[in-house]
Amino acid sequence: MRTVLAAILSLLCVASASAQQDFTDARVVAEPVAPGVHMLVGPGGNIGVSAGADGVFLIDDQYAPLTDRVLAALGGITSERVRFVLNTHWHEDHTGGNENLGGRGALIVAHDNVRVRMSVEQLLEFGGQTMRVAPSSPGALPVVTFAEDVTFHINGDEIHAFHVENAHTDGDAIVHFREADVVHMGDVYFNGGLPFIDTSSGGSIDGVVAAVDETLALIGADTKVIPGHGPLATRVELAAYGEALRTMRRLVAELVAEGHPIDHILDFRPIEAQARALGVTDRAAEDAFVETIYREVTAP
Repeated sequence: MRTVLAAILSLLCVASASAQQDFTDARVVAEPVAPGVHMLVGPGGNIGVSAGADGVFLIDDQYAPLTDRVLAALGGITSERVRFVLNTHWHEDHTGGNENLGGRGALIVAHDNVRVRMSVEQLLEFGGQTMRVAPSSPGALPVVTFAEDVTFHINGDEIHAFHVENAHTDGDAIVHFREADVVHMGDVYFNGGLPFIDTSSGGSIDGVVAAVDETLALIGADTKVIPGHGPLATRVELAAYGEALRTMRRLVAELVAEGHPIDHILDFRPIEAQARALGVTDRAAEDAFVETIYREVTAP
């Protein structure tokens, strides 16, 4: 599996034009999650799928050039058409297929802030780099938006999407398949690495921790957890992720309170143990996350 740092750099590279990335050998593969529910895994964010007699409900849709491969993977699950696409946030690796699927009759749904951000140019910042992201075309924009939550009654399930504030971005939605006992976290949860918190889009580590806590209060011991990136997870793994984030935030904040500048804090490597527990051995990724926490802790 790609490291989270590699995934972030990939996102930065394609933020201005996905056509610049070579998807020639890219694969989109379906993995069963629960009866009627699958996860599609490819170069972009994980796609959640509810498939049944009522049609196909998708959570996110990868990059635009991968739409045919997404549809081919769905063809191995069902012959029904895609009726709904719900975007968990605005980033292109989760919304790139919107225009293609919308043109085939799918209704695109997202939080209010997703449509706002996709409608105008965005500045995406990471590791000292700033990328300009052009506005999406009108055909890619969500047609239905919500402020707090929305429920779909489809394929014998209640699929409840609810907004979590200022987490990965300011437009994140968590999606709960109530009957299937599955939850899709979007990029609030990176399984197998440190998260990318898009502070330029209103994200915050405090918001991510709060969103993880809210989700943990909602799900049970046997709930399947689909992360935005990485393999299918359990409640135990999600809880460990949330606790690691909480600890890392506290450790950096303590050093800030002691008056240490950022270069000293980086030398101390305060989050090394937690990063390794999450599968990260890349010092650059570790330092970048420390800097993200530092900026949030020291913000006026």
